Order: sequence, then structure tokens, then C-alpha cells
Amino acid sequence: MKTQINGTDILELGFPEGKIIGIALKINSKRNGFTREEMIENYKNVLEAPENYIDDKVFSKLAVALIEKSNEKPEDFIALNQNPNAYSAYGLDHIEDGARKQMEVAMKLPVTVAGALMPDAHQGYGLPIGGVLATKNAIIPYGVGVDIGCRMALSVYDIPEDFYFENEAKFKKELIANSIFGAGHGFHGQYKSDHAVLENETFNMNPFVKNLKDKAWSQLGSSGGGNHFVEFGIMEFAQDDAVLNIPKGKYVALLTHSGSRGMGATIAGHYTKIAKDECKLPEVARNLAYLDMNSQLGQEYWLAMNLAGDYASACHEIIHNKMERALGATILAKVENHHNFAWKEIWNGEEVIVHRKGATPAGKGVMGIIPGSMTAPGFLVRGKGEENAINSASHGAGRQMSRTQAIKNITQTEMKSILRDHGVTLIGAGLDEAPMAYKDINQVMEAQQDLVDVVAKFTPKLVRMADDGSKED
Repeated sequence: MKTQINGTDILELGFPEGKIIGIALKINSKRNGFTREEMIENYKNVLEAPENYIDDKVFSKLAVALIEKSNEKPEDFIALNQNPNAYSAYGLDHIEDGARKQMEVAMKLPVTVAGALMPDAHQGYGLPIGGVLATKNAIIPYGVGVDIGCRMALSVYDIPEDFYFENEAKFKKELIANSIFGAGHGFHGQYKSDHAVLENETFNMNPFVKNLKDKAWSQLGSSGGGNHFVEFGIMEFAQDDAVLNIPKGKYVALLTHSGSRGMGATIAGHYTKIAKDECKLPEVARNLAYLDMNSQLGQEYWLAMNLAGDYASACHEIIHNKMERALGATILAKVENHHNFAWKEIWNGEEVIVHRKGATPAGKGVMGIIPGSMTAPGFLVRGKGEENAINSASHGAGRQMSRTQAIKNITQTEMKSILRDHGVTLIGAGLDEAPMAYKDINQVMEAQQDLVDVVAKFTPKLVRMADDGSKED
């Protein structure tokens, strides 16, 4: 039996309420030979560029309805700036048109001050993933993203490379024992962790946020689904690093990637809907609806976003503390950085709100981690503070295939082969996270030499991810 697509699914993609939902559902009732996943992918594409589907035999009626809707102007309509400033872009030759178009729209917002596109950029909702946008006194929930405060955290141990290969079974055991994955998954009873973040007063800000606390406590210290991971690998310092006080050499390291779990996703959905109701932008920019920072709603979202960021950091802290105790190791250095967030920063002499959706802070001297894929190296970097990039860099390699495309085009045999060739042991993960679904990290790093200096290289060896293909809940 086919799993039907319902109106809620269509709304969650960003379609406007009303007759357009009915048109979309009518198309889906026939399915036209498409799987559910393929239909969802097609809906996304039609929503982002309806002009490309005007003559399409399946989606033409939906495309025309979207174009007509985009020309409707309510009384409180907010016009876009038709003469926007240019944005900076890095590695533009390898960035898809969809991401470029989304960035062009973002630059037209009346609150936009500056923008930049990172070399790992690809199409997302509203602001592209890999997009950086500075705004004046306005916060864009979808400019931050769904997984608020998603981050990388690194612990470099005083354990030499050889010890890992001699004791791989122990590392595998501790990885399984001290991590948990999958949407909805959390801890119960005596297995729950405690952390000061649960005492944050922002949880009492309003009933909506307060109701998220129990779930947040259950999921505290877990990693969720999607592209999140916990992995051991070898960190190579090609030369001494005086700032971190680490001599040249190869060390065992733990690298984690995850965010604010169900709490962050719920906050994102709630305040995005509010922003869309409050901020009547043209259809093409609807997912970039913003909240005034001087308004109560703007302040509510700002506080909730920061709470979600603190919570994401706490999750990583718990995982790293558990692993440190399990291994009995001494940590030589810890580095953490986050994306899917907004910061108050000074740019060109004025305070702006800098949204980094899938982009890493890279101010002068700021440390960061830029991962590749489960078979490609990651890099420990130090920011150069490039103003044209709004003090930012990529947050990873970036996808070159959508999840649907990856599942359709990559086989289990191909995935196992590339893992074997790179000496990587994988626990969990589906074909949507196959290394081939990602851009070449070396090409991405080449495109941002002006943005960061490489301090050390991380080579994954033992990777754990969610094995149920889940996203955040």
C-alpha cells in the first residue's frame, strides 16, 4: 500500500494554505508513476522555481497557481528591493543554480545588509544551506534553519595513532555504549543525564517553550538522525601548534556532529509560522519571513534560539564527557563551533544580525571544524576574518545529491566498497548519507583558502550514524 501525502506534508514543504494545497493533493492522488519520495522532491522543485514547470504535463497547473499566488498583494505587503547589493561567493562554479537563486532573493529583503555564499552551498528552505546573511534589526527563523545550533565538537586525546588500531574493538564498544541515534530516541529513568542547561530560566519564558523541557531532558546527550554522527578518527598535526600547545604528530580524536534535537525543530517550526503570519513577503521570499528584533515575538525567538543552541552544546558535552571517562584518556584540546544560528556582530561599523545557515564562524583566530564525509578527511581550521565572507566559512563538504537522488543512484555494494577502500567501519547510516552524495571536500577547501588556515587533518575510522533514515522530530 502506498503511503499517501497529506495536506500537512504539503504545508511543511512551505506551500501556502488554500486552494494550492488541493491542487497539489489532486496531483498526488494519481502519483503519475512517482514514489512518495520522488513526489516530495518534485513538489520542492516546483515550489522553488514554478516558472520551470509551466509546460510540465504533471505539475503545470500547480506551477501556474503558485505564480498567480506570488502576485497577490495583501494590504500589509512588504515589497522586495529590486536593486539589491551583490553578495560574495566562493567556489561558485560548483554551486547549483537553486542555491544561487535563493541567495539572490535573500539579498532583496528590505532588511538585508550583506550576504555571502560558502563553497559547500546547496538549496535549502528560504536561505540556502551555506548561505550567510547580515540583516538590520531583524531575525529570520528559516535563515537560522530547523536544527538550531547544530554543531561540531572535537576532543583530541593523548592517545597515539597505533593504540587505536591495536584496540579498535574497545573503541567500537565504547562508541556503541555511549551514543544513541534516531529521531525521537532518548534516555529514560536512570539513564537520563543532568546538565545546568535544564535550569535555564528561558524554559519558563512562555508555555510553548516550557512544554519542550521534558522532551529536551529525555533527548539530552543524544545525536538524532539525518547527517549527525559520532566518530573516532586520527587527527594529524603536520607541525607544532603553539596556540593549542599540541606537538606535531598523529592522535586519536573524537568528532561529533548534532544539534538541538526535537526541541530546536519545534521552535523553528513554531516561530517560522508566526513570522510568515506577521511578515507578508512575496511568495518567492515567503520562507525568509522575519521578525523585528524590537518586537516581543522577535525577542522570544531570539531567546528560544539561544536556549536551543545552549542545549545542543550540552548534548555534545555529555557525549564527550562519557567517552573521556570510558577511555580514561587525557584531552589535549577541545574545539567546538556551530552553524544554523544567528549572532549579533559588528559589520562595517554597525550592529547586524548575522545568520549562518550551514556556515561556520571564521573570524580572525576563531577555531572551527569542517568535516568531509565518512570517508573523506575533515579539517581543524583557524579563521582569517575575511570581511567579504562576513567572517564565515563552509560547515562541511555540502551535498551534491539530494537524499532521494542518493538512495536512487547509489547501491549498497558501492557504499560498502568505498568504506572498505578507506578502512572505515560504519555503524548505521543509510544510502542517503553515502560519501558519493557529498561534494569533494578538497575542492571546497581549495575554494576557501582566503577564509581559513588549516591547522590539522582528521581522518575518520569508526563512524556511527542513525540507521533509520530519520530526520529530526
